[in-house]
Amino acid sequence: MAGRGLLGAWWWARGLGPVRQVGDPVLRGAAAPVAAGQAGGAEVRALVGALVRALRREEGCVGLSAPQLGVPLQVFVAELPERLLRRAPPPAPRPARQMRAFPLRVFVNPTLRVLDARLLSFPEGCRSLPGFSAAVPRYQAVLVEGLNEAGEETSWEASGWAARIVQHEMDHLQGILYIDRMDSKTFANLRWAQLAE
Repeated sequence: MAGRGLLGAWWWARGLGPVRQVGDPVLRGAAAPVAAGQAGGAEVRALVGALVRALRREEGCVGLSAPQLGVPLQVFVAELPERLLRRAPPPAPRPARQMRAFPLRVFVNPTLRVLDARLLSFPEGCRSLPGFSAAVPRYQAVLVEGLNEAGEETSWEASGWAARIVQHEMDHLQGILYIDRMDSKTFANLRWAQLAE
């Protein structure tokens, strides 16, 4: 890895590829922290840029972690723009799901603290397991703290749907997928109606 720094030759050789799918070992390992002195560096900024591009490229995607691009580091991005919110499931469930738009958030070496331990269960999906969903219990509100792409301290008190997204991405950094936490009786193929025709 000499001469390639933090992310190593394997990252630069691979470049930005497709989102890794369930079965890829990188999704099941705990991600390593980014060294404090590297957090605001060019390589981390490049990784964040790749995550943001992939996030916005994937239809309906609201969060993405570095392991999902094959990079086992503690970095994730999340964003719920108004245009995606308008296309979310029918308007009636939105208040119950507490869905509100939020701007791009970037976290390097994030830590999580539960602010409201009430568990709410709603369907989740994942770009690493496309075409499926299941109900997953998540905490109502959390505080996530870490560094941004510039290496500056940042924090976010997330509640409702935003808290769900944060917990989902934090799980990715520990090698946990939503299927590990789901109510297995709710696991569904989102295209089952089309397949049954």
